[in-house]
Amino acid sequence: MALGLLTERELAEALSEQSGLDLIDLAREEIDRDIAMLLPESDALRLVALPIRSDGQRIDVAVADPYAADLQPNLIELLGKPVRLHVAASPDILDSISALYVRSGDMDDVLKVFETRAQSRKRTADGAGVTVVDENAPIVRVINLILEQAMRERASDVHIEPQEDSVRIRVRTDGALHQIMTLPDGMGAPLMSRIKVMANLNIVERRRPQDGNFTVEVLGKDVDVRVATSPTVFGEMAVLRLLDKSRSFFELSRLGMSPETEARYQELIRMPFGLVVCAGPTGAGKTTTLYATLAAVNGDHLKVSTIEDPVEYVIPGISQIQIHEQSGLTFATGLRAILRQDPDTVLVGEIRDVETARIAVQAALTGHFVMSSLHATDASAALHRFLDMGIEPYLLASSLTGVVGQRLLRRNCPRCSVSYTPPVAEVAFLERVLGHTLEGTFTRGEGCNLCRNTGYFERVGVYEVLAVTDEIRELMVRHATQSEVRDLAQQQGMRTLARQAVELALEGATTLSEVRRTVAVV
Repeated sequence: MALGLLTERELAEALSEQSGLDLIDLAREEIDRDIAMLLPESDALRLVALPIRSDGQRIDVAVADPYAADLQPNLIELLGKPVRLHVAASPDILDSISALYVRSGDMDDVLKVFETRAQSRKRTADGAGVTVVDENAPIVRVINLILEQAMRERASDVHIEPQEDSVRIRVRTDGALHQIMTLPDGMGAPLMSRIKVMANLNIVERRRPQDGNFTVEVLGKDVDVRVATSPTVFGEMAVLRLLDKSRSFFELSRLGMSPETEARYQELIRMPFGLVVCAGPTGAGKTTTLYATLAAVNGDHLKVSTIEDPVEYVIPGISQIQIHEQSGLTFATGLRAILRQDPDTVLVGEIRDVETARIAVQAALTGHFVMSSLHATDASAALHRFLDMGIEPYLLASSLTGVVGQRLLRRNCPRCSVSYTPPVAEVAFLERVLGHTLEGTFTRGEGCNLCRNTGYFERVGVYEVLAVTDEIRELMVRHATQSEVRDLAQQQGMRTLARQAVELALEGATTLSEVRRTVAVV
């Protein structure tokens, strides 16, 4: 193991074969939480063992080393019943212990303390009554537990939602929301007050939305948390966007573009000036693409500046500006200021209005390389978004060099994926995209502990790159339809989002149902 000649999984397989015990994959096991909790967390970690179920007579226990001294007698004494051992990989056991005990043991203890200290507050909609939370209050530990669980589940957002008689906590992982815990109704006001204090918000103001941020260490990592609060009929709700500051920046080669698509994009970003736009809905990965592009074009010989909302990650060697609308620093005013400071490359986080669009177009026309993002369904639709904003077609045609349309699709879970025959509707969708019938083997996840029984784990990007050629410019000037632009772009080599997404499904990376859900086919 120390020499790297044997993986944990291979070691588990060897121990299983040598001992004659069954080898199990905990990610695919239905673990009985009540049975697991019979073994104290400290003992579970010490023995690297986890009870997983019971038939009433014996308790099945997953262990990393069945030959550990006095293992079975210790388990029998601690659990009070005979045990049946199974072998599992050590990291899988430790991950399962971490996930199980943080949500039950720690939270149960905190809730008991909360109840005994009687910190239940009455929620009001008129802003009367301020909840003050001291640093040692149980609510502080509650927030820490929520953030820890969210980070363990690779969540991008935490949703704190007051209900009629409880507070629902959900997280968004791989683009989908799921509930991780429910808190007592009385925790709502203290929880929101604590979050507001951390984000430097007005804890008295409960009738208007507020935005703020704070940085906190979670599981040994520095995490930037962007907070947005809003009033509801049952009290204030909050959404916490989590930005892991320790995350390494993606290189373009790691975004998941096909070699052909990446080559087309590299041509666009190597141009000395012009406007390149990333298009897609919220959560499509546009910011990641822009940051990867910045890393690709940055160099000591260039002045690179950005105007963002928010500045999600700090990039060495680049001047980054955070907009602050209350002070008058908007995308438009910030972009004007940047252009007076001799930049070579400019990133505008998002084009939201016609003023910002006009300045970006003018900057591209005057010799700057400008990158930005835009909400649009695909690359061809992005062209018409500019025109709908009121940008003159001849100016857009002269400044725009290319558009990247993109989506993020959920990947099939690597542990529980199996072959399946797609239903008729999915086959019809496939034929519509490809233009012909095709028989192939398709894969989907059955659901396991690793993927929380969703069948999906992590996401993969899919991209289309529309290069603005002279022929495309002619279509733009004469107000051609989106379908005309799309058809010509395909003739010139653009592979559409739908086609590339279907190809991912054919490769077994995702499912046709996920492609249908994510990528619109016009």
